[in-house]
Amino acid sequence: MKLVAIRRWTGLLWMLLLLLSGCGYQQQDLSSEKMGVQTRDSLTHLYERHYTYGSNWELALDSIALDQYPIKEAYTALHRGDRVVVAEFVIHPTDSIDSVWVKVAHSQEVQGWVNERVLKEAFVPTDSISQFIYLFSHTHASYFMIIFALFVGVYLFRLFKRKQLKLVYFNDIESFYPLMLCLLVATSAMLYESMQVFAPEMWEHFYCNPTLSPLRVPFVLALFLISIWLFGILMLVVLDELFKQLSTAVAVVYLLGLLSCCIFCYFFFILTTHIYIGYLFWLFFVMVFVQRIRRGKRYRYRCGQCGTKLRETGKCKRCGAMNI
Repeated sequence: MKLVAIRRWTGLLWMLLLLLSGCGYQQQDLSSEKMGVQTRDSLTHLYERHYTYGSNWELALDSIALDQYPIKEAYTALHRGDRVVVAEFVIHPTDSIDSVWVKVAHSQEVQGWVNERVLKEAFVPTDSISQFIYLFSHTHASYFMIIFALFVGVYLFRLFKRKQLKLVYFNDIESFYPLMLCLLVATSAMLYESMQVFAPEMWEHFYCNPTLSPLRVPFVLALFLISIWLFGILMLVVLDELFKQLSTAVAVVYLLGLLSCCIFCYFFFILTTHIYIGYLFWLFFVMVFVQRIRRGKRYRYRCGQCGTKLRETGKCKRCGAMNI
């Protein structure tokens, strides 16, 4: 009963946050008399269906048949990689499968109709961001990353037990940036899955009309995009810290362990956020990170030769230089 109550209140909290922050894209005013009928219809369909006239798609399946309506039992075949453009819409209210049918054109000679459900399942927007999202979400790339993270993590843990190698948090370098990177990945995963659960329409609109700019997008989506940018910046900071404090060989091994931790955090928070307990794990992670920062404040000095942080003056454990 307690778990059910926690899931319920956590869900309500996030729903409230999403509602207050704006889950939908701000729609353009369509009441202007200067706006043409076709433009108004196109924008209306864009906000309702997340794509519109002229949207470009690429076939992701091996092949598909386009219906040559109104000719009965006449079809045109498309094959993987063929690109089409949305040319027309029509509504069939009596259709039991999907009332919205879309006419797509591959060329002047190759055109036909598919229902909207098939369009979204079989085709991918041609934008490179949409292509990456589809590749990561609908292929075996994610499973490969999980297996890689587990393999490298177990291997490095065995080396750690034998040789006391540097690892994130357990035998960390004198910097909180690696743990911050893991926390940032966990936050990105939590935001991503929260949009999937509480605001799927917002994510679908972003998928069909992607951007890397956090401006003019809903607040939660903006936070997600900012976290993506911060990941790249923070990774550069971590690399700088690593090769300052460790030798090249040790830094490479540490970096493999850090990437494994990031992959684990991503998929762990994807799975746990879906069942709501991920928010509790995220709060615990924040507490661990704050504790790590407080512990780092004990290092009041730096070695004058190699820059390693020191709790007190004296001999540096890394380079052996005396600091007075």
